[in-house]
Amino acid sequence: MNEKELYRASTTAPVNIAVIKYWGKRDPRLNLPTNSSLSVTLSQSDLRTHTTASCSGSYSPPDTLLLNAQPQPLSDARSQACLTSLRALRSALESSNPSLPPLSSYPLRLSSANNFPTAAGLASSAAGFAALVRSIADLYQLPQSPTELSLIARQGSGSACRSLLGGYVAWDQGILQDGTDSKARLVAPRSHWPEMRALILVVSAEKKGVSSTAGMQTTVQTSPMFQTRATQVVPKAMREMESAIVEKNFPSFAKITMRESNSFHATCLDTDPPIFYLNDVSRAAIKGVEAVNEKAGRIVAAYTFDAGPNCVVYYLEDDRDVVAGAFKTVLGEKEDWAGEQGKAVKGAEGVLEGKVMETLRDGVSRVILTSVGEGPISVEDHLIDEKGEVVV
Repeated sequence: MNEKELYRASTTAPVNIAVIKYWGKRDPRLNLPTNSSLSVTLSQSDLRTHTTASCSGSYSPPDTLLLNAQPQPLSDARSQACLTSLRALRSALESSNPSLPPLSSYPLRLSSANNFPTAAGLASSAAGFAALVRSIADLYQLPQSPTELSLIARQGSGSACRSLLGGYVAWDQGILQDGTDSKARLVAPRSHWPEMRALILVVSAEKKGVSSTAGMQTTVQTSPMFQTRATQVVPKAMREMESAIVEKNFPSFAKITMRESNSFHATCLDTDPPIFYLNDVSRAAIKGVEAVNEKAGRIVAAYTFDAGPNCVVYYLEDDRDVVAGAFKTVLGEKEDWAGEQGKAVKGAEGVLEGKVMETLRDGVSRVILTSVGEGPISVEDHLIDEKGEVVV
């Protein structure tokens, strides 16, 4: 067996944007949530993390990771939990079949690249850990299903477990102390409701002032509203949202999405000290969605915000010009409309006006047009060459 042989596998993994939010941990070490959550997986044509995992007996330890060509630590507990779990699964394969090369004992060399801003409220950690887990699982030729691998990805970033699947994905809270029932579950594949679209208004590409990890634990410890949200509000919203997706009922989907986003951010404000993820531009985006729905005379758009100021607007393809068109009229100078999707959008005049129009025009740095998408995809485009060098 040639220990100098180099082994590689590459994967792209998607961003997911939750419509039922995960906020709070019942076990921080295992990343076990205080409530279930549900998200829409977004198309990797627009938002993805691309990761190559490689290993070789010729590599020198320790394991290394480059993210967007910058060295990143792998010594943290979250990364180590993922790597240890994946190595254990590979080691078990090697024990049962001695003819397999001992990849579990080789140092890992990882290279990863995002095509969107990192840590700016665009679920970069979810896509990142999903890509890391899936690429190493492919490298190790592990037989585990995406749902089984979601148990590992969850330990890296809670919402990463949902990025192991495409379409509409739930992360079940679970009740077991060891977390073996806290995993991703497919609610519906992309093919069930492929007409779902998303317009992302990027308000800021800067790192968040309060990280999700720090923020949610402070909320758990100090917010009087938190228990009611976790035990009553979210379970009801989960049931209603799953029904809305199964029935492809957009008005219901939209109402629940907006109500849930508001509930999440109200809980952040109820934290001591209060956490402010939204800003004036975010609030203008909310007013913009309300104006679009009022102009249409029905609910055609839904806003949601994760732990950051960026607004994600969900709508259906048939209402593209009504929804995206209203924002294009105000934000049409942004270069992102120059793509195929952006060019297809027809502007809608007279919907967003006055202070809302001015605030959005001044505060939105870019727009991203995307849609519901698939789970991780194995690719032959490697970020590490056959000599073990990072491809620049």
